[in-house]
Amino acid sequence: MSLMFGKPKPCNFAPVPERSQAVCNLVLLGVMGSGKSALTVKFLTKRFISEYDPNLEDVYSSEEIVDQQPVVVKVMDTADQDGPVNSERYLSWASAFLVVYSIDNRQSFEGCQQYLKTLTLHNKALQPETPIILLGNKLDMDRYRQVSKSDGSALASRFGCLFYEVSACLDFLSVQRVFHEAVREARREGERSPPVPTPYISEDKALVGLSSAPSFTTPCYKELPAPATAKLVTVKSSRAQSKRRAPTLTLLKGFKIF
Repeated sequence: MSLMFGKPKPCNFAPVPERSQAVCNLVLLGVMGSGKSALTVKFLTKRFISEYDPNLEDVYSSEEIVDQQPVVVKVMDTADQDGPVNSERYLSWASAFLVVYSIDNRQSFEGCQQYLKTLTLHNKALQPETPIILLGNKLDMDRYRQVSKSDGSALASRFGCLFYEVSACLDFLSVQRVFHEAVREARREGERSPPVPTPYISEDKALVGLSSAPSFTTPCYKELPAPATAKLVTVKSSRAQSKRRAPTLTLLKGFKIF
């Protein structure tokens, strides 16, 4: 609807649509037992799950505020049983990757290197590149540590990615910081790439020009939703068929939540 001063007259042109809210797709990768699902639920609900089905693969959505800009963060909690063999389903979908290992499991650390090699090879053909974060999980198990912090840092340097250590069962803010940093990295890469032109229509319905919208730009500001209002949406995966039904937080029923 058009607003104008004076006598109203019919509107005979297609208005320029408002820019849609920015979306950032995050993919969590790593061997089973590294804590990907626990990190995902911690980020979405501030809660910790101790038991879950490692064969389930889902995509969850939550509205977040990152650096005072609203963004819909979609998180794919993957369920790879054979490593990055069937990686096509997330390589082109992702805005950023979080490669997770458990600091108390050397095998999980070695397994994540296969993911880093696959992602690095994929990024060679991309402009801009898809950001990668190496994430050491289960910092609360430090007394059983099998992977030193220097080993994690060295591996991240080798592949040119960021590196963090967190605990899904302890500190929500540290987990949130990592997810938000992934959004920032994706935003920075998007700003480095040339904008994609989109057509707009004038009052006489003629195609008169092109407008460009940055990847992470939106005209409005929304309050950060409370954890209880976070939206969880189940998406069928080519690797795992989920038995979860309701697209709400009731999806977490069956988990032990603390």
